[in-house]
Amino acid sequence: MKKRSVDVVIISDVHLGTYGCHAKELLRYLKSIQPKKVILNGDIIDIWQFKKRYWPKSHMKIIKHLMGLITKGVQVHYITGNHDEMLRKFVGFNLGTFEIVNKVMLDVDGKKAWCFHGDVFDVTMQHSKWLAKLGAIGYDTLILINRTINYLMALMGKGPISMSKKIKNSVKSAVKFINDFEITAAEIAIDNKYDYVVCGHIHQPVMREIQTSAGKVMYLNSGDWIENLTALEYNEGKWSLYHYYEDTTVSHENDDKHSIEDNLPETSELFEDLLQEFQIKG
Repeated sequence: MKKRSVDVVIISDVHLGTYGCHAKELLRYLKSIQPKKVILNGDIIDIWQFKKRYWPKSHMKIIKHLMGLITKGVQVHYITGNHDEMLRKFVGFNLGTFEIVNKVMLDVDGKKAWCFHGDVFDVTMQHSKWLAKLGAIGYDTLILINRTINYLMALMGKGPISMSKKIKNSVKSAVKFINDFEITAAEIAIDNKYDYVVCGHIHQPVMREIQTSAGKVMYLNSGDWIENLTALEYNEGKWSLYHYYEDTTVSHENDDKHSIEDNLPETSELFEDLLQEFQIKG
């Protein structure tokens, strides 16, 4: 399959190490593109919920693929998020074309794009981290139940549903939080004269212009690889929002079936393999 050339790809909220992660689908996407720059915009590895007993081979393949891009000279920026906040201790670390950062400033065809995860706007994160972590466990459990239901529905010839999306869209406080998050990000970007502000965190893929009394900015959110399976791409002078399930160039055969099989707990041997992959020798 011929790979698509992409100047910049931005991916966030993959949550490797959790049952809800669509690692196999993400790998198909990554193998379908040839990026010049990759921005991992937070929550790539879910350190909050990381368990030795659950690190499937499909999750390891994502790490290996990214490492392969780095060895080929592709720039990979790892922006820290709340679920991988442990990596903030290593901000500034770089190895070849790989670096760990808290934010990335992009110059795209003379315009400035400010990229960061977005958890800094989350009041719950700053004042009640235990509550945020409890919510993350509940969310992951809901996603696992949802995927099991969708697997059974697929066997009956019916389409998938998203329980978490329905909850978000029906709860007024959730809708208000998302709206406040987007407005806050936009206002700060406008104050700093940025043309684009790029976030993740809230699992809501979107591209929209936000205008305030102080000016306007293009707000972009890369979504996630739990519910929406989306990414942001910049190529040939314009941004676009990639949707995995709308991509006709990749095979979607048995997506749900593979996901359910992938969610079965595996042995700690896989975790030991992960450690060996990163062991420094010599």
